[in-house]
Amino acid sequence: MSAGFPRIRIRGDAFERSRQYGEAAREQIRLTRSGYERAFAAKGTGWEQAIAQARGFLPAIEQHAPELIEEIRGIAEGSGLTFDEILTINCRSEILHAATVAKAERIGGFRGECTSFALEPDRTTAGQAVVGQNWDWLDFLSDATILLEVERQDGPNYVSLVEAGLLAKMILTQSGLGIGINTLASSLDGSGKGLPFHFVIRSLADSPHIAGALERISSVPRAASGNYILANADGAVLNVETSPGGPRNARPQISTNGSVVHANHFIDPVPGGHDLAPMSMADSFVRLGRMTRLIGKAEAPLSTDAMRIALSDHAEWPNSICCHPDPGSGPSERWITIASVVMHPSRRSLAYTVGPPCENDWHELDYRELLG
Repeated sequence: MSAGFPRIRIRGDAFERSRQYGEAAREQIRLTRSGYERAFAAKGTGWEQAIAQARGFLPAIEQHAPELIEEIRGIAEGSGLTFDEILTINCRSEILHAATVAKAERIGGFRGECTSFALEPDRTTAGQAVVGQNWDWLDFLSDATILLEVERQDGPNYVSLVEAGLLAKMILTQSGLGIGINTLASSLDGSGKGLPFHFVIRSLADSPHIAGALERISSVPRAASGNYILANADGAVLNVETSPGGPRNARPQISTNGSVVHANHFIDPVPGGHDLAPMSMADSFVRLGRMTRLIGKAEAPLSTDAMRIALSDHAEWPNSICCHPDPGSGPSERWITIASVVMHPSRRSLAYTVGPPCENDWHELDYRELLG
């Protein structure tokens, strides 16, 4: 079996555990920082300009998630990078979205991104709720991924598979909540000063249940579009599409047949705006169709193997559910499935691949000790 992602266990108050995070993942965080300088430049945004944009979100962070300022400070202290550098990589979605909206006619789209699903217990052979996804991102950032294992006194423990230096991405919590995410892009992006996407994601680790996560998502002003796909240990699932703004722009989508599936385009209309996916993430539509057929409309309960086969689907290759670098793209535009992830919240387990699931082993981790 291939080596898995580095596992980093941290504990203490917000600053101290984040300082430990920064110190233990220093090498990977520096890869993230240099990778995003490169990614921003490819969209026409210089590093100093990106820092200025990120600092524009500080008032909203200080108002709606002040405790996360301490986590940014701690990561910076431990990694040896500046507060501004860590803040900026945590605002990467807003910076990239702004470039896409402002320069849509001159720059390429995102390509790829994520395809996700959640299943109620009766839709699985194990009789347990599941949330899973492929996380597709820039190939040159593949080596920056870690598993962050967080012991806390100020909230539930959680695990996050995340780009080093970022607050959180896919999450499994002590409360029994599994959280997957998808990038969305709308015409409203790039114009707001709300709470950045990855700050919203991290704050969901504090939620006791799906209803609490929905309350958090809808109650804060959000700076970027994004999708949240949720499954709970008790069997509940929910999908939430959001665009920048407040409650009006948070659109819950319920399960009608025991499943929810999503990719990188809006299913519901965008209040006050429109979807940019046909221009920026056009492959999303085929991917959602395939995930709907393979997972959402499967007639029999699905085994773990069947879920893994769906996540390895190659329709519309290379920008398929299982994403591979496009040989026709430039070095700064090549996408890959960095990780395929399946979480079982009720048994507090997380399985993942390092790279595309079609060609890599699955690593299975039992987190009952940390999250039980």
